[in-house]
Order: sequence, then structure tokens, then C-alpha cells
Amino acid sequence: MLLRARERAAELGCPAIAPGTGAVLRVVAAALAARAVVEVGTGTGVAALWLLQGMPADGVLTTIDAELEHQRAAKRAFAEAGVAPARTRTIPGRPADVLPRLTDAAYDLVLVGTDPHAYPEYVEEALRLLRPGGVLAVDGALHGGRVPDPARRDEETTVVREVGRSLRSDDRLLPAMLPSGDGLLLAVRR
Repeated sequence: MLLRARERAAELGCPAIAPGTGAVLRVVAAALAARAVVEVGTGTGVAALWLLQGMPADGVLTTIDAELEHQRAAKRAFAEAGVAPARTRTIPGRPADVLPRLTDAAYDLVLVGTDPHAYPEYVEEALRLLRPGGVLAVDGALHGGRVPDPARRDEETTVVREVGRSLRSDDRLLPAMLPSGDGLLLAVRR
């Protein structure tokens, strides 16, 4: 199921999280007993499958993507994995339009994994969605190894670097950078 979802991602030219990152997300979802999860950037369902493995059987994953073809591929992956339709809620649309409509402080875990240029906006919305004790996860936080390199000053790298700095300086959060995959930035909402 995960392998086929990864193959579909390659076919569609859509990035998929690394297996190590998926394993971390599964453990975080399990540790939180996450019943309400939001994923920003559905892709072909790779990250969602990892998250669902860690969530309790009554947990619901809400996944948002503007690309309908990606969401169709993800729904196919969910069906192949035997995920009950009631466990996933796929919402088509731009995350910037959808996230403000979700309920404040109602989610255990929010994964941001799409469009680094929009990370500041998506992360701010994600923090609003998290309940106290909830976890924000930002995939791609090392941005191909460019973020730790101070000589790299392109716009996208600078945006990702600034998101990390802002999370580290936010007193509401307890952050940690994990070098899994392309970097997974986790932050617990206090």
C-alpha cells in the first residue's frame, strides 16, 4: 500500500515523505492517541497512511490539497489499505482557503508538508487549530540541506529558515528538529 502510493507520487511528480519521517509521524500520532489530525498537502496519501497507522481506530484524518488528481490517488491508496471511508475527510481546495474554516483548538496533530513559500501562513493557522498538548509537524524543514547553510539565501530557503526561527522563539511551543528525511520540525503546543 505505501509502496504503491509512493509509486503514484513519482508518476504524478508529487513529493512523498521519506519512510523514516513516516515512521516518526506514526509514533507521534500513537503517542498522542491522535483522534483528530489535519494534513496540509495530501499528495498521494503516503503521509496520511503513516499517520492513520498510529491513530486510534476511531481517529479521523482531514487532508487538504488543491490538486484533485492527488486526492484521487490518495483515496485510492486509502481504499487499497482498507481504511474505512469514515476515517478520512479529503477537502479539495487551497489550504489558505480551507484552514481558516477549521475549528480552533480541535486537533491533536497538524502536518504541514506542501509549498514552502506558504509555510508561514500554514504554520500560523496550524497553531490556531492545535489543542494544548497537540503537535505541529513541518516536513521538509531542512529544505534539501539548505536551511542550515547560512550562505543559502534564496527566497524559499529563507522562508523555511524563518519558520524554524519563529517556532523556536514562540513561548507557546516546545520545538525540536529531527534530521529524518528532509527534516521534520516538531513543536508541542503548551
